[in-house]
Amino acid sequence: MTTILIIVILLIAGIAVYMKQPQFGRLPSGERQKRIELSPNHKEGQFQNLSHTPSLKEGVSMPRVLYEFFFNKSKRSRPKLPLPSQKVNLHRLALDENVLVWFGHSSYFMQVDGIKLLVDPVFSGNASPAKFTTKAFPGSDAYAVEDFPEIDILIITHDHWDHLDYETLLKLKPKVKKVVTGLGTAEHLQTWGYDMARVEERDWNETITLGSGFTIYTTPARHFAGRTFTRNKAMWMSFVLQTPSFRIFLGGDSGYDYFFKEIGERFGSFDLAVLECGQYNVNWEYIHMLPEQVVAAAHDLKAKKLLPVHWAKFSLALHDWDEPIKRVTAEAEKQGMPILTPMIGEKVSLDKPQMFRKWWEGLE
Repeated sequence: MTTILIIVILLIAGIAVYMKQPQFGRLPSGERQKRIELSPNHKEGQFQNLSHTPSLKEGVSMPRVLYEFFFNKSKRSRPKLPLPSQKVNLHRLALDENVLVWFGHSSYFMQVDGIKLLVDPVFSGNASPAKFTTKAFPGSDAYAVEDFPEIDILIITHDHWDHLDYETLLKLKPKVKKVVTGLGTAEHLQTWGYDMARVEERDWNETITLGSGFTIYTTPARHFAGRTFTRNKAMWMSFVLQTPSFRIFLGGDSGYDYFFKEIGERFGSFDLAVLECGQYNVNWEYIHMLPEQVVAAAHDLKAKKLLPVHWAKFSLALHDWDEPIKRVTAEAEKQGMPILTPMIGEKVSLDKPQMFRKWWEGLE
């Protein structure tokens, strides 16, 4: 028993030391924590969703989920062949081009009305604190930080590893003029050396006026946050981007909820809605939408077009790697929702209609 106790103590101590590494970031403290505690969305010591949102569906246990993850995961959860991609020279875009370039999962670049934005960039090759786990799919890392010009606005939706990447954020730091993120997440950025004068950290339902016809409105999501075992000390966000020519919804991670309809009614129609469509399961459907719900959310938002993201780079659920895009495209066609399905790195025009082939078909 003494030997077992010593082993347990050493294991706990080792984990504690390991989690002191900078990539884990830091929990909010001081004035930031005082501001957090004044938020109407912060109750009982943590941020809360608008609707009751258990991490797992009623009647589902964590041991069951872990068992299914390790023993019932699809044999096609990762593609066997490298994913196809294109490479656009982002440094040489014409200033009058309004484009979006998706990099797999939830990372994408936009040049809109002359402003360059980057959302949730993850270019380290994995989405976890341990590099040997949650590796990017072959072919999905077609871009690196060096491929980016100066970024006017970096948007971070929440602090999960597949959205807030320590290695990428360090390399991007000299290129970023402004960061927009949720309340509490900036603690990580401050720890990593970001100038807080350039960081806007906000609660839900706030307005960030950028000038020259550009405004970002912070809007709710139904999810959770945390880079360690401690959850919900920072916000999870969606955003409305209003430019002189476009209104775009940036969804982040979210389960389906009533606020999509409220956002659509508040802002009117969106030229484009970027919504997550992958890493779902009925066991945790409150925090990630099922593909059919993604199309419903796009309709609630009165979106003219839907770009489904959160797939084609990491395997974080039990489904086939290409199941999300198959289901969401089928539902979009059924419901008459125009859908954009670019391959990784392919340039998407925000001005002109485009046809995209189903590039995932035929891949193992």
